[in-house]
Amino acid sequence: MWDQHEIRLTPRERGFHLITDDIVDALPRLDDITTGLLHLQLQHTSASLTLNENADPDVRHDMEAYLRRLVPGDLPYFRHTLEGPDDMPAHIQASLLGTQLTLAVRNGRLAMGTWQGIWLGEHRDHGGQRRIIATLNGE
Repeated sequence: MWDQHEIRLTPRERGFHLITDDIVDALPRLDDITTGLLHLQLQHTSASLTLNENADPDVRHDMEAYLRRLVPGDLPYFRHTLEGPDDMPAHIQASLLGTQLTLAVRNGRLAMGTWQGIWLGEHRDHGGQRRIIATLNGE
């Protein structure tokens, strides 16, 4: 079985956001899969997807704080600045973390660890609505 959906996420502020429920809620056929894979592809170059801590929001805060220090927005050698000082750092952060995830599906559920959740990394100050193509495959 193959199933594909475009998931539209509401605009979020800069930082990391737990979106596991948004993803699961958008996949009505997930319950039908005994063994399979879910592939998520974010359709943007200034945001990211990652799998990480799902319980303590301090982890998301600390990740954002670290990335802002690692890739600050005021580096004088950036040339891609027409869309604002947060744009080039956002592209770098998205490349570092990635824009795709593939997750195992087992018995109608995402086969994640107890403390794992899907994060959207919003790397722009005003990134707007984000779209994810979710492709579900399995039996």
